[in-house]
Amino acid sequence: MAAHPVDGTAPLMATSFAYFRTTLQALVCGCVLALTACATTPPPTGELAAARQAVSRASDADAEQYAADELARAGSLLAEAQAAMANRREGEARDLALRSTALAELATARSREASVRAELAQRRAEVADLQQRLRREDAP
Repeated sequence: MAAHPVDGTAPLMATSFAYFRTTLQALVCGCVLALTACATTPPPTGELAAARQAVSRASDADAEQYAADELARAGSLLAEAQAAMANRREGEARDLALRSTALAELATARSREASVRAELAQRRAEVADLQQRLRREDAP
């Protein structure tokens, strides 16, 4: 090993730029992957629109009367989703919008079920009334 010409110490190692190049490439790849991960998740505008439509359909199906709790909770979740979206918490907004849609659809289904049950009860009452009329007509 040759001595350093000035102070007699060993010569400095030549710095390898290949090491820095590899580190730089890894850093650039990591940044690209991070940006790609952020870019692949679009804002939940579709989920929010679906939740608004589901709440509207539930309201149109008289859910206020037959499934008031579910409809109120769906509306509350929708408002929370919109607030989360305004605060750029898109993941939370998506989850809240999906929950709102599910509850609104449940409210719609329960409302339709109650409506069908009411109509069935009305039809049964009509049938019973007609049967009584027939019996009266048949009786001497």
